Amino acid sequence: MTGRAQRFAGKALVVTGAAQGIGRQVAMQAASEGAHVALVDRSELVKEAAAEIVAAGGRAVAILADLEGWAGARGAIEEARAALGRVDVLVNNVGGAIWMRPFEHFDEAQIEAEIRRSLFPTLWCCRAVLPLMIEAGGGSIVNVSSIATRGINRVPYSAAKGAVNGLTVAMAMENAERGIRVNAVAPGGTEAPARRIPRNTSAQDERDATWMQEVVEQTKATSFMKRYGTLEEQANAILFLASDEASYVTGTILPVGGGDSG
Repeated sequence: MTGRAQRFAGKALVVTGAAQGIGRQVAMQAASEGAHVALVDRSELVKEAAAEIVAAGGRAVAILADLEGWAGARGAIEEARAALGRVDVLVNNVGGAIWMRPFEHFDEAQIEAEIRRSLFPTLWCCRAVLPLMIEAGGGSIVNVSSIATRGINRVPYSAAKGAVNGLTVAMAMENAERGIRVNAVAPGGTEAPARRIPRNTSAQDERDATWMQEVVEQTKATSFMKRYGTLEEQANAILFLASDEASYVTGTILPVGGGDSG
C-alpha cells in the first residue's frame, strides 16, 4: 500500500474496535503508511477489514476479542505482540453510546453497559500494553474519547469518556520519562456508513428517534463549522498523535469537532 508518507514504516500498531467506523479507517490509513497492523474487535467483520489491507499489499492480522474484561484485553495484546513481534502504538477506539435518552430514562443495567463499553476496553488495554512499552523503552498510546463529555442525552457515555480523559492525562504523567506518550482524540459528530452491527439491537420507538435527533441537532449547533466530520478527518488526528510527528505531545486531549471543544 503506497501513496502516503510512510510515517509508520517498521512500526507495529494495534487498533481496537477496528471492524467498522473510525477504528477501521485508522487501521486502513496506518497500513497505507507502512504500519504492520493488528485489528482487534469482537465482530467477525474485523477479518474482512484485515483481508482488505492484505489484498492492497499491506500487512495486517485480525484478532477477535471482547475487550470489556481484563482477560480479553490481556489476551488480545499478547496475541498482537506474538503476531507483530512488539507493540509500538496502541489506538484504543472501542466505545460509543448505546442509548440516546435523558438520564432519568436510563436503568441500572443500561448505565453499567455504557460504562463497560466506553471505559473498560480502553482502561484494560492500556494496562495490558504498558509493561510491553516499558520493556521496549517507549511507545505511543492514543485513546479515542469524545466531545460528548459536554452533550445531551448520553450522560453515562459522557461519564465514561470523561474517565478516559482522566486516564489519558494520568498515564501520560506517570510514563513520560519512560518514553511513553499518551494522548486522546475527542471526536465530534462523524459521518460514517450505517453500522453493519448496531450498538443497540432493541426496537426503537418515536421517543428514541426524537432523543436521537436532539443529539444530532445539539452536535451540529455546538460545532463552529455546523457539520459532522468525516472518518478520514478523525483518523488524521489520531494518526498524527500516534506518529513521531507528535514526539513532544503527551497528556493532550485533542478535540476534533469543528470547533466544539467538549
